[in-house]
Amino acid sequence: MTTSMLTLCAGLALMANPRAASESPAAAPAATPQAQQPTTNPTVARPVSFAYFPLELEVAAKTNAERARHGLPSLELSPNLVQTSRNHAWWMTRNNNLQHGSYPVAENIAMGQNSSQEVVRDWMNSSGHRANILNRRHRRIGVAAYTTRGGTVYWCQQFLP
Repeated sequence: MTTSMLTLCAGLALMANPRAASESPAAAPAATPQAQQPTTNPTVARPVSFAYFPLELEVAAKTNAERARHGLPSLELSPNLVQTSRNHAWWMTRNNNLQHGSYPVAENIAMGQNSSQEVVRDWMNSSGHRANILNRRHRRIGVAAYTTRGGTVYWCQQFLP
């Protein structure tokens, strides 16, 4: 399976049918949030004690670049959405199971992409994911990614108005 054909799933978490996928071998493990040092970004509104991983900031920046290309405002990183994205990405990683969460949010999930650029590109090439990213009502975003011991990366991106 090539990386451009890796598994993606988009939709509203409460309305989507859960979809399981088997673990695919990754060409090279992506940087994992567990292995990165969290960073702070003074331009992102959040409680002082909350820190974002560089990979989360990268995906949010690339997502906002796509929105800007379509004349849409940037999404604000939400500590609450980042936390629920982390919880769900960790659950998928631990269970080797690509499946939507039960949070009442719009959600993009994916597995197997090895970089923020690759996952955002794949989401933009999928109509359901693209619709979530370019939804004019969305104002907040949360992002997370974790890597299995076998090297497969599970991604989660969540949106709210």
